[in-house]
Amino acid sequence: MGIHTARHGSAYDDEGLPPDPQFGPAAASVDEFLDRAKCEIVAEITTLNPTDGEPALSHIRSAFARGRHVVTANKGPIAHAYAALRDQAKQAGLEFRFESTVMDGGPVFNMVRKNLPGIKVLGFTGILNSTSKIVIEAMREGKSMQDGIQEARRLGITEADASYDIDGWDAAAKTALLANVLMDARVTPQDVDRRGISRLTPERMLELKNAGKTVSLVSRARIGSSGVRTRVRAEVMNESDLLASIEGTSNLLLIHTDLMGTVGTLVIKGGVQQTAYGLFSDAVDIAETIGWKED
Repeated sequence: MGIHTARHGSAYDDEGLPPDPQFGPAAASVDEFLDRAKCEIVAEITTLNPTDGEPALSHIRSAFARGRHVVTANKGPIAHAYAALRDQAKQAGLEFRFESTVMDGGPVFNMVRKNLPGIKVLGFTGILNSTSKIVIEAMREGKSMQDGIQEARRLGITEADASYDIDGWDAAAKTALLANVLMDARVTPQDVDRRGISRLTPERMLELKNAGKTVSLVSRARIGSSGVRTRVRAEVMNESDLLASIEGTSNLLLIHTDLMGTVGTLVIKGGVQQTAYGLFSDAVDIAETIGWKED
């Protein structure tokens, strides 16, 4: 087993790593690390790159090439190359899971795969970016956008580059990956019709508040005449709207289907712990799928 980090170096132990592993010099490359670490499942949790999904995309492919199952919390590879990664894993007889890429590990993909057999996903509506909600809530109190970003950073929920949250790239990546997995859309974040919250001001938010309205960054997809259409928008809505009720780090996804109508997943006050649990649940699901037995 092993852990490879950007800041702390690498740690290895063939018998299993302790809770507080001792880190040594970092492996020269991820390939070197994968060759040395004796494991059956690789957990890939590097930061988001909405432009092309790298380097996480290459990390996952390298793991597959070495016969390793993969779990990831990184949206980029699923948003850019889901079909190719799915096919590579299938051809190699490997499992690939990514529940923590959206909704802080709440059941979305596993729910559809295990509990909704035979359905066709016609579209979805989601409130999926927590930082934008924290920022909007701050501006509704007369604070600046930067004040809201600092609060989101304090909570540990921003992307490494907070502009990905403000400009809608995080939501676009989640929209693309949901469309790719649930609707076989074959789109990337760049294909999502995207408009973030950067134009909002405290003055505008207070004006809307006085009128009983607010703004939410909404992810949507639907099947159109020319294929799957996706978009991310800062939408004005009544405070009583279901989508407006999702506050703080909570997230909501409504999945519109042919046979079950609309079903949803709500995660209340999600965070890093829930994301970590999503990775754990994926590893457990892989173990059950391949029939691991306790010694």
